Amino acid sequence: MRNLVLYVTLVVNLGSIVGMVTGVLLHSGRGGGLSDMFGGAGSAALGSTSAERNLTRITTVFGLLWFFTVIALGFLLVRY
Repeated sequence: MRNLVLYVTLVVNLGSIVGMVTGVLLHSGRGGGLSDMFGGAGSAALGSTSAERNLTRITTVFGLLWFFTVIALGFLLVRY
C-alpha cells in the first residue's frame, strides 16, 4: 500500500512540475514571451488581463501542488 501511495505521489509531483514550467513559460512578462509565439492577438481577444490572471492562478496551484508533494515524498521516503 505504501508503494502505491509513493508512486501516485511521484506521478502527481512530475505532472505538477510539467504544469508549473509550462505555466511560467506561457507568461508574457515585460518583453513578451512564449505566449506571443502562440498568437498575441488571440489573447487580446480574450482579454489579456483576464488570461494572465487565470494563468497566474493555474501556475500558483501547480506550484502549491508541487510543494506539498515534495513534502509528502520526503515523509514517504524516510526509511526506518
